[in-house]
Order: sequence, then structure tokens, then C-alpha cells
Amino acid sequence: MLTPMVHIRSVSRSALLALTLLSACAASGPTASVSASGPRKSPPGNAAPGAFGAYLAGRFAANETDLDVAADNFLHALAADPGNEELQQQAFLATLMAGRPDAVRLARGLKDNQAAQLLLADQDVKAGNWDNAELRFRALPKQGLTQVLQPVLLAWAQQGAGHTDAALATLRPYMEGQRFRGVYTLHAALIADLANRPADAAKLYRLAEAEAGGTNLRLAQILASWQTRQGHPADAQRTLAALAEQGDELSIALPTLGQGLNTRPVPRAADGIAEAYLALAAALRQQDASDFSLILLRLALDLRPDYTAARLLIADVMDSGKHPAAALKVLSAVPPSDPLAPVIRLRRAALTEREGNTDDAMKQLEQLARDEPTRPEPLAMLGDLMRTKQRFPEAVSAYDRAIARIGTPATKDWPLFYDRGIAEERAHQWGKAEADLQRALQLSPDQPYVLNYLAYSWTEQGHNLTQARRMIDRAVEQRPNDGSIVDSLGWVQLRQGDSAGAIKSLERAVELEPEDATINGHLGDAYSAAGRKLEAQFQWRRALTLNPEPDDAAKLEAKLHEGAQAGNGPTTADRRVQ
Repeated sequence: MLTPMVHIRSVSRSALLALTLLSACAASGPTASVSASGPRKSPPGNAAPGAFGAYLAGRFAANETDLDVAADNFLHALAADPGNEELQQQAFLATLMAGRPDAVRLARGLKDNQAAQLLLADQDVKAGNWDNAELRFRALPKQGLTQVLQPVLLAWAQQGAGHTDAALATLRPYMEGQRFRGVYTLHAALIADLANRPADAAKLYRLAEAEAGGTNLRLAQILASWQTRQGHPADAQRTLAALAEQGDELSIALPTLGQGLNTRPVPRAADGIAEAYLALAAALRQQDASDFSLILLRLALDLRPDYTAARLLIADVMDSGKHPAAALKVLSAVPPSDPLAPVIRLRRAALTEREGNTDDAMKQLEQLARDEPTRPEPLAMLGDLMRTKQRFPEAVSAYDRAIARIGTPATKDWPLFYDRGIAEERAHQWGKAEADLQRALQLSPDQPYVLNYLAYSWTEQGHNLTQARRMIDRAVEQRPNDGSIVDSLGWVQLRQGDSAGAIKSLERAVELEPEDATINGHLGDAYSAAGRKLEAQFQWRRALTLNPEPDDAAKLEAKLHEGAQAGNGPTTADRRVQ
């Protein structure tokens, strides 16, 4: 469910204006992203003059994913024009996504807005009005995204009212269906568990685990809790240890995740509803439907304010919208006693750095490294931070300290050697870099980015070209649409004298990464080698407009000035880091 913090895509659509109602998404299939309708070019309806400026400001803030500012402005616009239904919709969505209490008040006037009805159902749930909640859930459209969510919400409402048989009967046909069986089975298991039906729960948990095909954070927590409560603590520890094999930041929380396994992870029906919101929000986030994902996450927090997994995902959405301060605010509510507190501290350090406070981020990571003296993650992140700042000797030192903590390296540890190798190469320590890159390949022999980096480095040096070509071919097989890897193929072809093959590969690489200065420069070199001088000059000039590094820019200028031949193009390798 949680993923490593690398290359998070920015939100490409408006967080609000591209979204109207949950029901507006129903035309998409259950696995489709939310569609965008585009911003209006005029005030909504016949907005009052005093509302127009606030509406425009709110719309701009929404497009920038600045949700608090958007909420303030839409509320101001609505106060100036209280009868405007579209302003009500926008104000509601803005306040809901910003986590503001105004959302409940506004929801009461939006009978046809499905997000509003979900929020009002949450209020019924919190008040114990399970029959009312069930009625609202039944009124959801049985198509599109809500088709996935509705059966789970209905089942939990029935369980909340004490009707376990009805709840399990609601989910049974969906557990036997073709899509999302794992989701429905897991929720059936949680319901049986909560209802003290251990035989049913055991069977359903086994089925849910089999359907999942892999372990994510939340599933691991749920299964480990069940195994512990059934008297199998060793199985629980193995379930949690499987998370570490993924090699991401969750590993730092393994010792604390083992705490509290004697209690149910979903102790109330209301928490089960929050669980359902989170599951769908995570799926939508993976499809870049951040706007709808954020609505569901806010609904989850409305029911369960201490839901740390939801806060982590909200922070991810905020960060991808380039609002690290808002992400930090969301995470500030997580107490130090939370089992995921070490992960939260890593995220806070990363967000602090993205705010521009590098020194503070470094201090946070050093403190975390002292507090977690056996864990490599804080020092690995410190190395990453130093490397992005091009402080390569300091990055190498941080990676040295991280690697010293891992004992015998395992497959999951290949990124540490890869990252240290990159820092060493950029610090002009090629002998050490080559050894680390080869060590990374020993740990993960088919890792395409390691294959690419080492092979490209050899190609730049004119060494081991035959072996480099084989390695890059293997990388291309795995990542045929990665522009940097396809560029490496073209570059080694050029160094081997195959200018025709190089041109074909490099033209493909430019199609994949048109704004990459190095790839455009390489294509110019290939054109030059083939005698296509005017095209070479064009590509070199284009590369200069794409912000190449200073050394590369100087080489491009020299080619343009002196008419240099191919083979001495840009040499920046660190752009290949994924």
C-alpha cells in the first residue's frame, strides 16, 4: 500500500475543478482513473460580482493543489452568493479535501452529491445510526467506482447494527466474482473476526492472503495480528519480515510494528468503513487519480482520526502537489508512540528538505540514526539527500555508514551499493564505484538500472564495449520505454561504429525523453558521425536549450563552434538514476 519515496508523479489535473461528483466518475470502469472536465472559463452560473474574484482565486488555488487557500476562497465566494449551487459544490469539495469541518454543513445541502452523502453517512456511523447509514450507502449508484465500494460499506453498516450473517451474505457473491475478490474476502474476514467467529475468520483470512498475491503494509498488519491472537507469534513475525524483503522505508518500523498485535486491527465497524476508503484510495492513487483518492482519505480520517496509513497517503498526495508544508501538517498529528513513527520521521525529513531546509533535514536524519542505531534507512536517506545536492563525498560517507549496519547483504540491499556507486563515480572514485555497481549486480543480477549505469559508464570510457552492449540489451528488454536506457543503447552502438543503428535508437530515445539535454546531444553526435551535419547542429543547439550541466554545455558549444566530430558528447551519467 505504501510505496518507497522515489519519483512521485505530480498531480496533473486540478484537484477540484477536474472533479465534480463521485457519480460523475461512474462512467469509468472500476479500475479507471477519474476523468477531467476542465476548468470553466466564466463564473459559475450567475455568480454575484463579489463572488467572482474569490471564485477565480479558489479555482487557481485548486489547480495548484493548495487546498486550504482554495477552501477559504470558495467559502468567501459562497458567502457573497449563497444561492449558487455550483459554488456550494466547489466549496464542499474544497473543504472536504482540506479536512475542514465546514464540509459537513455544506454536505447537508447537496442531496445529489455522492461525496456529500458518504460524509453524511459517516456522521450517522459516528452517531450509531446504522440504519440511516445503510440507507445512504444503498442509495449510491451501482456502477463505476462506487460499484466497488458499496458492498463493503453496506456490509460494515450491517455489522455495526449487529447483523453479522447479513453482512457476510452481502459480501458472499462478490467474493465469488472475478474482480476484487481479495478486497471483499479480506473485509469478510475482518467482519467475522470482529464478530468472534474464529473458524470463519481463519478460512477467510487464508483466502484473502491467497488472493492478494503479495503482502502490503496493511495486509501484513492484519494477518500478523490474527496469527498472534491465534497463538502463532512466529508466523506473525515472518509475515512482518516479508515487508523488509521489499527493501523500502517500511523496514525501519518492523520492531514497532510487532507491538500491539494482540488487539484487533479493526476493533469497530466504523474502522472497517475507514479501511474500505483507504483500500480504494490507495488503488486510485496508483492510477494518478489523486483528487478522488484524497476525498476517500479524508472520509477515512473523519471516521478514524488516528489512522496513520491514511495520513501517510494524504501526505504523499500533498507532496506530489508540491505542498510539503501541508504534508508536514498532516503528519504532525501522528504521536511518537505510533508503530509507524519511524516511517513518519523519515517522511518528515524528506518533506523538510523539499521545503528547502536541508540542514534541518540532515539534523533530523542524524537524530533518527542515533535513535535507531541498527537501522540503515536514515543514513541511506541522508546519502540520497547529499547526492541530490551534488555533495558526493558526503554522500559516500553516509552510504558507508548505512552499509556498515546491514551485516550480510541480501537481495533487497542492492540499492545501497548502487547509490554508493553513483556517488563514488561522481566523486571521481571510479575503482570503488565499479566495485559497488558490480556488487549491486551480484545481489540483483537483472536490475535494469544497475545494468544500464555500469554499461553506460564503461561505454563512456571506451571499455568493455561488447559486455556493455549485452548488459544494455538486457536492460532494454526489461524497460523498452525508458528513454535513458534506450539512449544508452544508441550510445554504445555509436561507440561500436554502428551509426545507423545508433540514429534509430537515439531518435526513439528522444521521442521518449524529448526534454533531456544529454539524449538530444547524443543524437546530434550520431547525426554528425553519419555525415548529417545540419541535423547534428540542430540537435546540439536544441540540447543547449534544455539546461545541460555546465561541463556538458561547454562541450556542446565547442562542437557548434569548431564543428567537432562525434564521439566526445555529453558525459553526465547521474541522469540515469531512477
